[in-house]
Amino acid sequence: MFPFGRLLLLVCLVLPLYAVEKVRNRGYRKDAEFDKCTGNDADNPNCTRISEEARSTNSNTMYGSCLQGPAGNPGREGNPGTNGIPGTPGIPGRDGMRGEKGECVSEVFEEPWRPNYKQCAWNSLNYGIDLGKIADCTFTKLRSDSALRVLFSGSLRLKCKTACCQRWYFTFNGAECTGPLPVESIIYLDQGSPELNSTINIHRTSSVEGLCEGMKSGLVDVAVWVGTCSDYPRGDASTGWNSVSRIVIEELPKSF
Repeated sequence: MFPFGRLLLLVCLVLPLYAVEKVRNRGYRKDAEFDKCTGNDADNPNCTRISEEARSTNSNTMYGSCLQGPAGNPGREGNPGTNGIPGTPGIPGRDGMRGEKGECVSEVFEEPWRPNYKQCAWNSLNYGIDLGKIADCTFTKLRSDSALRVLFSGSLRLKCKTACCQRWYFTFNGAECTGPLPVESIIYLDQGSPELNSTINIHRTSSVEGLCEGMKSGLVDVAVWVGTCSDYPRGDASTGWNSVSRIVIEELPKSF
């Protein structure tokens, strides 16, 4: 019984090997038949030719032990590459068209404006004159295209028996302003008593102020005068009583 079992085991081992060898020889015969299709037989409709690529595929299918797996996931994008080497400079362009001839313009640069002013002051002038110059103040004018602003501030008074008028005004180098008009102030009085000593006697701080243009640069003698009004008799005038009187002069730029 034991030898029979060993024989049966041997048969089971040999029989599968025989079947595999038989199938392999059958495949070789088919390949040989396919290889017979050469030369003039290539035009025969019963002749079939298999390419090397197809033969390799069939061989792998029949005898290969590894099957192709599914396609893998796409890989990640790579890092950006470094910048390339700069290219060579290009050829210079052609010269442009010649422009039109320009105009020659001369620029005038003016100096910045500097403040220029002066003040002359007196304590208790007490001028009781009715006609003439009261006070003056010398000023240096820096520009010819500028204007002078003048101001007199002090107490003024006028009294008379009948109607009278007095005028206080500025002069520049001995002449009144003509650019554009004189700088002046007046006091008019039309009431009084028959006796001069009983008339109203009021001293008030007043001012005479204005602008004068058209004077050249240099020294300017600015003065305050008292005089009469046209067509009216003069009265008893008084200037600078018991108070401070002043003349203020300022040079101003002319606006355009």
